[in-house]
Amino acid sequence: MISDKVRPHHLERKAILYVRQSSAHQVLHNRESSTLQYAMQDRLTALGWSEIEVIDDDLGRSAAGGVQRAGFERMVAEVCLGKVGAVCAREVSRFARNSRDWQQLIEMCRVVDTVLVDQETIYAPRHGNDRLLLGLKGSLNEYELDLLRQRSLSARYEKARRPGGDRITPPSTGSLRTRSTAAPMPMVRRL
Repeated sequence: MISDKVRPHHLERKAILYVRQSSAHQVLHNRESSTLQYAMQDRLTALGWSEIEVIDDDLGRSAAGGVQRAGFERMVAEVCLGKVGAVCAREVSRFARNSRDWQQLIEMCRVVDTVLVDQETIYAPRHGNDRLLLGLKGSLNEYELDLLRQRSLSARYEKARRPGGDRITPPSTGSLRTRSTAAPMPMVRRL
């Protein structure tokens, strides 16, 4: 056996490979990422799983929260039912970028003794050290997302501050954007 964390009872259950990219643009233009994620099936096979289910329903959906991810929910439900010996993703950050979803997955895996597998290691949530490491990785993923948002917002403000700079913002809900012949810029009119 390749890892002492993968036990016979894990291999008797199926493994789920979770494949996700955050946006439609990534799905269309970052094909290498998809290829590498799907290739994780080989890692699961090498670890001893013969039944591998690929869940890729959430391609083009962010894991940041606020977006319905049917694939993630189905994966968690399968774990809760005790049908899954391992959940796998190329990087654990593929699973979730918010603490609520991440902690829910780790806790369910701990309760039913399901391991998490990524390209680097195998995590057994029943082991305190692995649970600690998974918690830290989840916190780092959430921090990274906040940092990306902060940088993006800062860049928009800097663009707007430059002489002649503009900031494109969508009209508020209930507004209608029209073009006036007298004004070169679109005008927003309340409905």
